[in-house]
Amino acid sequence: MIKSVLYSAIASALLAAPIVTSAAVPELNDKAYFSQPSLDIVVFSNWYNGLFGDSKISGVELVHFGERIATNGDVRLSATPEQWDPIPTFVERKVDNNTNTISATLSYPEFDFTYTISASPIENGVEITLSSPRPVPAELVGKAGFNMEFLPANYMETSFLADGKPGAFPLYPTGVKEIIGQHEPVPLASAKQLVLAPESDTKRVMIESSAPLTLYDGRAKAQNGWYVVRGVLPENKQGELLTWRITASTDDAWLRDPMIAHSQVGYLPGQTKRAVIELDKHAPVNGMAELLKVNADGSKAVVKKAAPGKVEDYTRYQYATFDFTDVTEPGLYQLRYKGTTTASFPIAEHALDAAWYPTLDHYFPVQMDHVLVNEAYRVWHGASHLDDALQAPVNHEHFDLYAQGPTTDTQYKPGEHIPGLNVGGWYDAGDYDIRTQTQYRTVRFLVQAFEEFGIDRDTTLVDYDRKYVDIHVPDGKPDLLQQIEHGTLALLAQFKAVGHAIPGIIVPDISQYTHLGDGLTMTDNLIYNASMADTESNGIESGVFDDRWAFTSKSTPLNYGSMAALAAASRTLQGYKPVLAKESLDTAIAAWASEADKQPDLFRVGNTTGGGLEEEKLKAAVELLVTTGDTQYKHAVTALLPHIEEHFGRSAVLAVRALPFMDNAYKKRIRAAAEAYKPKLEAATSKNPFGVVITEYGWAGNGTVLDMAVTQYYLHQAYPDLYSSDLIYRSLDYLYGTHPDSDISFVSNVGTVSKKVAYGMNRADYSFISGAIVPGVLILKPDLPENMENWPFLWGENEYVIDLGASYLFTVNAALKLAGRQP
Repeated sequence: MIKSVLYSAIASALLAAPIVTSAAVPELNDKAYFSQPSLDIVVFSNWYNGLFGDSKISGVELVHFGERIATNGDVRLSATPEQWDPIPTFVERKVDNNTNTISATLSYPEFDFTYTISASPIENGVEITLSSPRPVPAELVGKAGFNMEFLPANYMETSFLADGKPGAFPLYPTGVKEIIGQHEPVPLASAKQLVLAPESDTKRVMIESSAPLTLYDGRAKAQNGWYVVRGVLPENKQGELLTWRITASTDDAWLRDPMIAHSQVGYLPGQTKRAVIELDKHAPVNGMAELLKVNADGSKAVVKKAAPGKVEDYTRYQYATFDFTDVTEPGLYQLRYKGTTTASFPIAEHALDAAWYPTLDHYFPVQMDHVLVNEAYRVWHGASHLDDALQAPVNHEHFDLYAQGPTTDTQYKPGEHIPGLNVGGWYDAGDYDIRTQTQYRTVRFLVQAFEEFGIDRDTTLVDYDRKYVDIHVPDGKPDLLQQIEHGTLALLAQFKAVGHAIPGIIVPDISQYTHLGDGLTMTDNLIYNASMADTESNGIESGVFDDRWAFTSKSTPLNYGSMAALAAASRTLQGYKPVLAKESLDTAIAAWASEADKQPDLFRVGNTTGGGLEEEKLKAAVELLVTTGDTQYKHAVTALLPHIEEHFGRSAVLAVRALPFMDNAYKKRIRAAAEAYKPKLEAATSKNPFGVVITEYGWAGNGTVLDMAVTQYYLHQAYPDLYSSDLIYRSLDYLYGTHPDSDISFVSNVGTVSKKVAYGMNRADYSFISGAIVPGVLILKPDLPENMENWPFLWGENEYVIDLGASYLFTVNAALKLAGRQP
């Protein structure tokens, strides 16, 4: 009784309290979204990613006190949609400055249902109206509803009120999940007025509707689910179907705290040292920036103080810079501007020496497929997918950008086991496929790193006979060579099994694809036999349909890319595994010959069938030229000169590496191309305050940053009079924290403060893999840079990818070599 009275008193008090802290109406700004100092409402500026389904960046979205806390305000066909569930088709978006309205029209064409979502500003929020010229189709009655999803990381450990009745957001989901067609999820609450986090002046959101609202925990269905507020669309009604009033706590005096972007790893004494201060668009750019030296007794001395220099605005923020290049004394330092003080970082000759160790020592071994990976008391995963692989069915469009064409292009029938594919390779990313295009890109980066820098570090035991890898245990063999071997084994196995490179190997079912944890638990490691019951096995075969599929359609560009990696690997493996080296080179030479004087196979699907034909052919020609010196490859490179000149930024590394084998005419044209590229590069890297190219796609751009750093290394080596090494160090600084949104290092376990919550195979544990690199800052349209550290499931920002590890390893060692730090 006492508890009941207490709850009633709390609920009454909270209802009586103001939902907002100031009264203002968001303005429709020149970037076509509604905005006031602490609240932005974005209406369909972003759209679902058509390649990968729902990426949590669409519909009506709320940016509250600088953080995106709600997304996907749209009509969905279930209470807690998964990434691969149906999404509507975008029709058009209109912005009416006269009526202060943004509207978006969408459609579910398969149900002949078109609707319009209109948004107009109200005090501290927005009114959403959903209308349709005709009633909800009978097939969608009770299924179609307006959903808005709220970020769990923002609302964990807070409460809610549902028509005054209190409840709490669970830290972890409980109860029954939604299974479409079988049972509905159990809601957390139902009401016509929902108040999220009423106790918090920086998180409080109220949603009011004339029709019932239901609150769900989408994480019960999928770990990447959000809290969902849903209103089911009424039947037998047309015109206005639903109206929501969404308001939030606001503070018109609120300013985002300054963020001091800097390198969490620190700086070499002689390098350029430049912090970039990110400021709220309404903040005054005044005061002094300070560099503090941290002494052994904890005291701090200001060693440099200056007014930061204002630079051009970028995205939604203002920027100013603070240069402390002249400070070269070794020591521990911090940066301070107004109320913000950074974590400590070193200025030291050895600042970068160990920055690449975690990537080679830990990330690469953890990603190794077909072996058990152990680390002290922990097993990262067992020896998985030893039943690889079944021939994929023909005329089949799969998920994750895989597809099989009208024939298998092999001697195997659909569903038949292809022997020999259960060796080598790395888990491509935060999932468990062997994507060939990533594999050969990774191998070539590792080969270049070995050849340029002679890396012989040994901290990992690899035992192929036992299919066993042990981290932190040396075995007398260079780890880099062992990783090159591992990638080479997978690429070579494809040629041995079917005679050509294949797009890749991936699980057949979404329920396996979304698997989190140990890859071994996806499969019984026994070859599937359709004649057996799923409870039968003979120790070699079983009736369990859990084997991955091999997608085998021929692609000439993919073939060239694979033969390039095999030719390159053969050079480094010559003194380490000479039999494997010879087999790799022989395979590459034979594959090149097989492509001569025939029409290329140009089967293309997404990013699994290789790059452009000339781009991939150039890779093969250069690697075979460097490996053999054969004039036929020299002639091929010469024939590709127009392609090199037209796409010099992407071709420069190959063009430069071919120089020692080419004639003077070639060298002159490459020099001219390098001269022409320089102003283009300078223009591209001057579009933001960070001095690198920041891409604005659905996948953030750390890969581009690293690729350009590698290119800069080769251009600097070939043409030091044209190209400095500055971009290499700027690129590393960017990865280590000198980037928009935050100052966190994007390399887990590298730098004082680094990514601890990321999209690896262990993402459900809100954890990280040491030495792995995330994609980075995603620029959400029209102007929000974002990289969530408290939510790992946004793959476009936080998914580790194996080839970034290879290009990063190269870049750090390039910086060390140029600084005279390589042995």
